Amino acid sequence: MPIKIEKPTVIEAAGNKPKLIEEFFGRVNSKTEEISIAKMKSPGGWVEPGQRPEFDEYTVVLKGEIKVETETGEFFVKAGEAILTKKGEWIRYSTPRNEGAEYIAVCLPAFSPNTVHRDDA
Repeated sequence: MPIKIEKPTVIEAAGNKPKLIEEFFGRVNSKTEEISIAKMKSPGGWVEPGQRPEFDEYTVVLKGEIKVETETGEFFVKAGEAILTKKGEWIRYSTPRNEGAEYIAVCLPAFSPNTVHRDDA
């Protein structure tokens, strides 16, 4: 049976500035553990703690640019581009440009605070 999502659930974000996370599918909004799909809107200068998640994350940038740091380098992902980060890899996301960014994040399995493994503050 199809599941229609009337509206996303706003999820609290980690980082140095407020970031909007609208979860359409995931552990909170649809009670889905297999996948999470969320729209993110982060302000310029936003940085989150590094993490070593237990899920793959597929990110498609809709507006602006995000920076993705890894143990082997850094990537600048602009509107119209995408990046895949694999579970077990250390990563840190940020939005270095003043205009911020909007992007879609898909996590397999679904994002969970218990499986993201953020760096200690």
